[in-house]
Amino acid sequence: MLVVVGDLLEDIVVWATEPIRAATDSAAQVFRSRGGSAANVAAHAAARTPTRFIGRVGDDGAGAALVSALAASGVDLRVQREGRTGAVVLVVAPDGERTMFPDRAAAAELSGVEPRWLDGVAWLHVPSYGFEHEPMRGEVRRLVALARDRGARVSIDASSTGLLEGLGVARVLGWLAQLRPDVLFANEAEAERLGVDGGGEVAASVAARVVVKHGPEPTDVFDAGERVARVPVPPVAAVRDLTGAGDAFAAGYLAAAIDGADATAACATGHALAASVIASAGGDIPHG
Repeated sequence: MLVVVGDLLEDIVVWATEPIRAATDSAAQVFRSRGGSAANVAAHAAARTPTRFIGRVGDDGAGAALVSALAASGVDLRVQREGRTGAVVLVVAPDGERTMFPDRAAAAELSGVEPRWLDGVAWLHVPSYGFEHEPMRGEVRRLVALARDRGARVSIDASSTGLLEGLGVARVLGWLAQLRPDVLFANEAEAERLGVDGGGEVAASVAARVVVKHGPEPTDVFDAGERVARVPVPPVAAVRDLTGAGDAFAAGYLAAAIDGADATAACATGHALAASVIASAGGDIPHG
């Protein structure tokens, strides 16, 4: 089973329909959907491999609705309920690029997870948002250790340049070197911040495999710091909202890898799944 640990949040997506003008009105469409990086990965992976989500939401109506929505995607949920459910406001420019305003609230307070919630784990995936605050940071590290003890593989997503800079790049590199994931996912900007964009010693020190995404350009795969694959990205007809594209890629890659795919095939599956979300609002599974 793939187990994903992290955020289950409400996404409030603002699609600007004209260039954004500061300090005045800008025309937009507003959507609400189930969000959270870890929840996105779980929702997309569940149709392809047995998937469990571990996280925390508030003891409120918003939390209940999010749990119900994620369960409807076929995900097996293990969720703590206390406090206030978090949300993210995403302002998406007409070119598809987005600016995010997260309020993780209860999601960042995950702690005391029962070890049996990891029963059956073959692969544990963690977005780096889980390292932003205590107590969740320490809890994620504990879950990684427990998963390793059970023989599971581990992957970590770099998640956000803002997050990396806020935590401190040197600090994050130290954590990665200690946790030594089997796979580290990063987009081009995140890889540059971490110094792993071209492979080399830094990449070799933080993960057995580093997967670097370059948007529409080929994805690079580095094993022990050496590039072993460069996987083309098929063109897409339209890009409207990049929210969740990286999560969908990770879901496709992980589901394929669990099924025995090599790096090239896993990336190709990730590319196909990412392409399915970038024409719709937010990172949830497209409907209709």
